Amino acid sequence: MKFMELVMKRQSDRSYINKPVEKEKLEQCLEAARMAPSASNSQPWTFVVVNDPVLVKKVAHKTYGPLKSFNKFVPQAPVIVAIVMEPPKLITEVGGRIKKKEYPLIDVGIAAEHFCLQATELGLGTCMLGWFDEKSVKELIRVPENKNIPLLIAVGYTPDDYKKRKKIRKDFSKVVRYNYYH
Repeated sequence: MKFMELVMKRQSDRSYINKPVEKEKLEQCLEAARMAPSASNSQPWTFVVVNDPVLVKKVAHKTYGPLKSFNKFVPQAPVIVAIVMEPPKLITEVGGRIKKKEYPLIDVGIAAEHFCLQATELGLGTCMLGWFDEKSVKELIRVPENKNIPLLIAVGYTPDDYKKRKKIRKDFSKVVRYNYYH
């Protein structure tokens, strides 16, 4: 698949079938994420793969929004990957403070997208989740209190009839500038 085809195919999938994800496919996705670039090559991440069905359900229930109004689909996913943010190299931390940028958070986002693009190529659906009860998730998967989990990724197979949505994005001319902002 050509890269732009992959980009156009990748979406946030919110429906999964009851089919386990093969370990080989998961490991390909994890390898793609592991190979993502990061500031000063800090690689500020650890990936916790939650694939025990009982634990998946417990973690999934911690992603529900107010009044369980969103993320109701997450318990369908056979796998949830937690990305734990690790401390960056000292040079990255110092540079981030000087420049007022959270490089590890940017790096985690890049790794997460590498994971999701690889999953898409392998025929898997994914959805990055930023809304969840982080404290409870950390307790469930035994992440130390002093660490953060910026993202969870739901992973699984989508139903054959699951609709691929048309990408609706701002017009190119509204988001691209050459040389100057104005």
